[in-house]
Amino acid sequence: MAFHKKTAISTLVLRILTLLSSIACIVLLVTDQVKFSDGSKTSFKDVIAYRYVLSTAVVGVTYTLVQLPFALYYAFKQKRLIRGELLPEFDFYGDKVVSLFLGTGVGAGFAVTFEFKDLSKTLADLGVAEVGEFKSKLDKFLDRGNIATGLLFVAFICMALLSVLSSINKRTTTTGIFG
Repeated sequence: MAFHKKTAISTLVLRILTLLSSIACIVLLVTDQVKFSDGSKTSFKDVIAYRYVLSTAVVGVTYTLVQLPFALYYAFKQKRLIRGELLPEFDFYGDKVVSLFLGTGVGAGFAVTFEFKDLSKTLADLGVAEVGEFKSKLDKFLDRGNIATGLLFVAFICMALLSVLSSINKRTTTTGIFG
């Protein structure tokens, strides 16, 4: 019984960490914008990969909010709110799908940041006129995108750990719909 209590508490803590890091990612991305001296503006909306990062974070928040009441009940009562195999199956498949989805968001966010930083460095190295102020502001914009993606990475790691825990929990408690 001690193993189940530790697993239930670990699950709750990981779900809360997933929720908080996903929300922090959303806040950081939505407020990420830059205004250049010529009056032009850029925000996360202008970078398709950052919009994808945002959407994966929103999915992470939504899924975690759905799961949180069940995790709270399970952590405090050491039994499922809904008896049977439904919740373990939902945890098992949902945690895997959402963790993989979060992982794709992390990959997209880090990749686009790397590519844009490399492009701005190349332009600066080529001596393109007026790159200095542009590069400085663009780097700050990309750094915030990178930090937001890092927060999504934390959510992904937590969700991947939850996926392992739900696999262990499902294996020890149910036979499942597939045998």
